[in-house]
Amino acid sequence: MVKQLCILGSTGSIGTQTLDVVAAYPERYSVYALCAHRSIDKLVEQAHRFHPEVVCIADESLYDSLQAQLSALDCKVWAGADAIAEVVTMPSVDIVVAAMVGYAGLRPTIEAIKAGKTIALANKETLVVAGEIICDLAMQHHAPILPVDSEHSAIFQSLVGEERSEIEKILLTASGGPFRTYSLAQMKSVTAADALKHPNWEMGAKITIDSASMMNKGFEVIEAKWLFGVPVEKVQVLVHPQSIVHSAVQFTDGAIKAQLGAPDMRLPIQYALSFPERLASDFPRANLFDLGALTFEQPDMERFPNLALAYEAMHRGGNSPCVLNAANEVVNLAFREGRCGFLEMSDIIAKTMNQTAFIAKPTYEDYVATDAEARSIAAQYCNTL
Repeated sequence: MVKQLCILGSTGSIGTQTLDVVAAYPERYSVYALCAHRSIDKLVEQAHRFHPEVVCIADESLYDSLQAQLSALDCKVWAGADAIAEVVTMPSVDIVVAAMVGYAGLRPTIEAIKAGKTIALANKETLVVAGEIICDLAMQHHAPILPVDSEHSAIFQSLVGEERSEIEKILLTASGGPFRTYSLAQMKSVTAADALKHPNWEMGAKITIDSASMMNKGFEVIEAKWLFGVPVEKVQVLVHPQSIVHSAVQFTDGAIKAQLGAPDMRLPIQYALSFPERLASDFPRANLFDLGALTFEQPDMERFPNLALAYEAMHRGGNSPCVLNAANEVVNLAFREGRCGFLEMSDIIAKTMNQTAFIAKPTYEDYVATDAEARSIAAQYCNTL
């Protein structure tokens, strides 16, 4: 039976690699809907190649142009956030690949869960911002959440056949990014161009900057807490420069299970789509003989305070992780645009966390208000630099 996919963020790194998997297995997967923010040229190209039923662009100002360019195709053309939130609920959709970047992915993921869809989750901000609500809704609507992040996929794979109550520790690996060996003095003058040179992975600009600052790893700590039902204290970050051990689980008897492989996102994407099966692939293989050695280091939270801020946000609880994410999205963009220094990002996030109103038991509406408030505070700090 062919599974129909709705791909949120189809023109991004995860979205395009998901389409690689679809193209390799046309007898298993087809594309029902493609959704993108504003990369219209790539979206049009994808639509002509995969012939979806619906093509959706978040930026409504691009609707007329998109419709004109797809007039020869037999497909519906939609635009706007409401349209994206609707398309994920369509009866024909089997799997929603949640690969939109940032807070924008929260609402459509919630709607997909309410519709009982299987969620292949690549948008980590969804669980960072509203993990408790997401997990409660997933249980209520019997909507499976399958992780696409390489680290969480590795943990998920290590837990197959195991009882989660036996988890002693989750070992979450991090490459360390391009500034792993830099001093604080060196990091003070790095540019966005420097930060975008990730040593191992090819990712979108926002996520690559988050990786360089280790905020991405902080988000993954929070995500692991919700996905695997463990207290945040049981999630330990290990810097692993080779990016071959994608993550591991240590059990109560002392045994450690890990998933290893070449740094290729198509592997966890394919596993999320095919679970519980494993499909053959021609993806690159990790040759352990060539590697020779795998090394692990403690993360330095003085040089990379974003990781410490993520743990702090989880310890505070309530809407604090939402504040963390909102402030980070603001400073990440400011850094990419040259309006904020690399080390200043952490300072602004910390100040925003201390000034945004705290809500212990937030509703979805509270998260929306918190996101707006935190963005406003962080933006004011960026404007005064």
